[in-house]
Amino acid sequence: MGFDLKEIRKRNDFSNLVAEEYLKFFDFTNDTLDVALRKFLKQFSLIGETQERERVLAHFSRHFMQNNPGSFNSEDACHTLVCAIMLLNTDLHNQTIGRKMTCAEFIENLAELNDGENFSKDILKNIYHAIKNEAIEWAPDEEFQEMENRPNELTPANPLPSFPQSVGKNPFLDVPDPNQTTEYKKGYVMRKCCAEPDGKKTPIGKRGWRMFYATLRDLILYLHKDEHGMKRASFVEGSHNAIRIHHCLASKAADYTKKQHVFRLQTSDWAEYLFQTSNSKELQEWIDTINYVAASLSAPSLPSGVGSQKRFQRPLLPSSYTRLNLQDQLKENESRIAALEVELHDHRTLPPEKGSKARIIQDYIDKENYLEHEMKRYKTYVYLLQSKIASHAELEPSLVETAIDEEGQRVTNMASKKPLHRRISDRTEFYMPTLSTLV
Repeated sequence: MGFDLKEIRKRNDFSNLVAEEYLKFFDFTNDTLDVALRKFLKQFSLIGETQERERVLAHFSRHFMQNNPGSFNSEDACHTLVCAIMLLNTDLHNQTIGRKMTCAEFIENLAELNDGENFSKDILKNIYHAIKNEAIEWAPDEEFQEMENRPNELTPANPLPSFPQSVGKNPFLDVPDPNQTTEYKKGYVMRKCCAEPDGKKTPIGKRGWRMFYATLRDLILYLHKDEHGMKRASFVEGSHNAIRIHHCLASKAADYTKKQHVFRLQTSDWAEYLFQTSNSKELQEWIDTINYVAASLSAPSLPSGVGSQKRFQRPLLPSSYTRLNLQDQLKENESRIAALEVELHDHRTLPPEKGSKARIIQDYIDKENYLEHEMKRYKTYVYLLQSKIASHAELEPSLVETAIDEEGQRVTNMASKKPLHRRISDRTEFYMPTLSTLV
């Protein structure tokens, strides 16, 4: 057909034009959604990262609605149902999944997701039974044949792992099972993207403020369109906008004066966000909760790599859970502060010589900014852990294995228990004092 189909998976104006022209070869008029999806995937190999696959399915949904106007309330509703179909296809035909999704559960998961209304039950029942009787398959991609033939890789008979496959910007990090995590805080916030991973400034068109219903579960901050979306469709959007908070730092955005009650969130991969809350109490609760969870659950940082590269590079920080108990986690963070103090002192005693190249000077400034940021982060962590240990002196086991509920009772083996849901009315017992002395 003369198209480079890889372009369809990208996110830019040219890729949108390529997708629009390519989909003109498909006529979905009077087709049901599952039939149209089968037609499309017989010609197109749905591979790549989660965001790329969602982008392709969004193009498909738009074209389906153009061929069948009025089928659903909007393109977004159609896209939501397409993603749900892909999830159902995986659930019913992936042999690694034990208990299969029932028709009633499929319908329940999609309740009121047709732009606030329900999809037709007859349509959903027909889709469910069609997928159950015959799995959706797609055309193989020659470039990925070798990858698809490896164990545990995607194959036409085993299309997608349980959705979502990835959370946040890095698709290669493991996604924790939400059923085995603890909910620490939730509520409406406004979010503004300031910097992409690696500190690159966010493009102007993506910096605007957007409202989300945020849910902090362990080391992931899920962002949903609204509270209803959190309850019904977390697999559709919550993971797409989610932010990993391991080794992050939340602090009041005192330098941002356009809005009130705003805090800054800097992640381990150097992305930066602004969040606006409803009042000063919510502001402090979000800051303290995020920092405490990051302090208590983030695995200790690894030793810096050794090599011939003279240019400064920030070390990678592990996204896994710590295996240390709170006291040992506190000691680990205190030791990091001591090491950083020495490193920062040594760094400042050897500034670049006068007349040094601009790159050398910039490396010096980048390293100093990094060390100062890490000092602030670890001091915040130590403060919060000391406060928590003082209020629960009996805490010993690793947080991965135990948790303390609102009444102070120990819940053992979190992996085998239901998630610990903290009541909003009990939040004041959990949050720490203000960190203004550290900011």
